[in-house]
Amino acid sequence: MTNFLHSTLNDVPMEGKHGVVGNVKWHCPAQGILVFEPEVDAEASVVISAGIHGNETAPIEIVDQLISDILNERVAPLTRTMFVFGNIEAMKQDKRYLDVDMNRLFGEESAVLMDYPEAFRAQVIEFVTEDFFRHEKSKFKIHLDLHTAIRPSFHERFGLLPYVEKGKYPRSFISFLSTIDLDAMVINHAPSTTYSYFTSHVCNADSVTLELGKALPFGENDLGKFKAIKDGMYRLISKTYPSSDHSYDKSFQLYRVSQVLIKKSDAFLLNFDDETPNFTSFSRGELLATDNNFEYRVEHDKEWVIFPNNNVRVGLRGGLMLVQDLIDDYCLNENP
Repeated sequence: MTNFLHSTLNDVPMEGKHGVVGNVKWHCPAQGILVFEPEVDAEASVVISAGIHGNETAPIEIVDQLISDILNERVAPLTRTMFVFGNIEAMKQDKRYLDVDMNRLFGEESAVLMDYPEAFRAQVIEFVTEDFFRHEKSKFKIHLDLHTAIRPSFHERFGLLPYVEKGKYPRSFISFLSTIDLDAMVINHAPSTTYSYFTSHVCNADSVTLELGKALPFGENDLGKFKAIKDGMYRLISKTYPSSDHSYDKSFQLYRVSQVLIKKSDAFLLNFDDETPNFTSFSRGELLATDNNFEYRVEHDKEWVIFPNNNVRVGLRGGLMLVQDLIDDYCLNENP
């Protein structure tokens, strides 16, 4: 097979194609999606996605390298692994999205907006992902959704763990995340329409959205800055998961969502520049945003903002406010 990313971006028909490389079978269940299955029985199934936002190029390039290394037998997966290039049409045009933000379309929201091609693509990804994780021998299910940010951040690399009802995350998964050089971790407090929440809630996967720095055009990324996440992904698919060592580095800062700045109407307006860096802090009582006569204010002694954006659709979040917390309170001890 020729370069998979090149084939995807140039509309080379790949759906339904399959083959073997070394001791690994591959097949393409849909355009821009590639599955590798090792000859040995694998207890872990891993999804690695990039390009859900089309202009977030560094993750796309990293995934392209990993696929190439597998196809050229430089890496031999020991896990069932599926790679997803998300918003292909936006990737071609180096745009975040064309009509609607794809990472707000997973779950029931995609059915509401089916007039948009991005909603149809989200449904294709959902269907293929559910089918992949349905494998009867998948004892461990992992999803890494790779992104880069549209604004600067005081924590350059951070992860967002989707809301889970039990409120805790497997220690083995936190242990893995502590090895990939993240500066911070954010715990969501409610269901959402993101891809990582979909895989967590619907597929029962251990999922995370990874923000890995600033978005740049194709070819302008210094991929050396992403060595830790690249090495982590290589370990994840080429070694037995989970590692017997469930310890984790506590050097990253943990935050949890304290309030959501919902855009209830077109009158919504942040009280600060929406180019404000992620993890900018505010003090108790400060005005954060207004929406007609409604005011959002800081409710704790100190809160931090991520993803401030005046220009989202009505009904979506115009920002998330965070408070600091302790990672130990959110780790689920697993049976040895």
